[in-house]
Amino acid sequence: MSNISCSIIDSRRELNNLARKLENRTSVGVDLEADSMYHFKEKVCLIQIAAENVNAVIDPLAIDDLSALKPVFKRRDIQKVFHGADYDVRSLFRDFRISVHNLFDTELACRFLGFEGTGLDAVVKKRFGVVLDKKYQRKDWSRRPLPVEMITYAAQDARFLVPMAQWLKGELKQKGRLDWVYEECEHLSRVRANNFDNHPLFLHFKGAGSLDQKTLAVLEALLQFRRQTARKKDKPLFRIIGNRSLLALAVDKPANLKQLEQTGILSKKQIGMYGPDVLAAIEAARKIAPKELPVYPRKKAPRIPAAVAGRIRILRDWRDDRAKKMTINPALLCTKALMTTLAVQKPLKVSDLAKVNDLKRWQRKEFGREVVAMLKQVR
Repeated sequence: MSNISCSIIDSRRELNNLARKLENRTSVGVDLEADSMYHFKEKVCLIQIAAENVNAVIDPLAIDDLSALKPVFKRRDIQKVFHGADYDVRSLFRDFRISVHNLFDTELACRFLGFEGTGLDAVVKKRFGVVLDKKYQRKDWSRRPLPVEMITYAAQDARFLVPMAQWLKGELKQKGRLDWVYEECEHLSRVRANNFDNHPLFLHFKGAGSLDQKTLAVLEALLQFRRQTARKKDKPLFRIIGNRSLLALAVDKPANLKQLEQTGILSKKQIGMYGPDVLAAIEAARKIAPKELPVYPRKKAPRIPAAVAGRIRILRDWRDDRAKKMTINPALLCTKALMTTLAVQKPLKVSDLAKVNDLKRWQRKEFGREVVAMLKQVR
């Protein structure tokens, strides 16, 4: 596995030829490179594909139609192996409307095996004794032409995925957890990118929930200014003004350049580029009438009856004990939300578990009888 040689796919003809090759494979390793560190609207810049006798790097910026790949990703008799698939699955559908069927996520498999380090570099080193070079991880993958060394770097990860998946499946099967991961991967294959364009930006800003209405209005104005500026300059949001700085500006609300400079929140360069616009955004927000100020939506937590709280404690103790014995993260066995649902619904028959939302088949099969038995013993 030490030698890396790959094919660069940058035309429809080459992509069609690759797709035909992949149709005869049973497992395909997939990895992506994107440009979220360098552009306002992130996009997939490379797709790395590895299978038996195949090591290819696809350039989607050079090919205007990736439809030839859709049947490969859709076929259930070809397993697509990713490491940390959530972002990749969302990105493939967002940019190319590619849906992934028969997904296997090696990072998820590592978590269900209780590995201490689940990053690709840690697992590759553990299994193959290879130290992956990560020096190009944060580079701009949208630049063209890409240096040969960056393409070689991109090709290195995907080639480990299929053999790593085979090893992990063997380990999972030995522990009786393979079906658990298959079902989790089935759910993971259906994740999609969120679209928050029609919502106030503060709803997705950490710390906004603790602000008063006036400060919230200023924060929203600053967020809108930053978004517009980032779009215009084609830069990611953090390269305009960072989140901490925006929050500090919303709280301080400087009224003029002198006050803005005195806060020390922005650099001299940022003040020179954005100072007047920042102050204009703050001033406009300060003029909003009280009745029109934004309100942070707060969901009042429902009061949990003592009996339900008691059931949650019993379920949590059981889960934590089970997870400790299995040496895996307790949340993998049962999330806090699922424990609450079980405690509220209190299924008293195994057949009742089918009515519990978010309780997966493997959880019902593996732990259903235990859960029902516990809930029968409490009021």
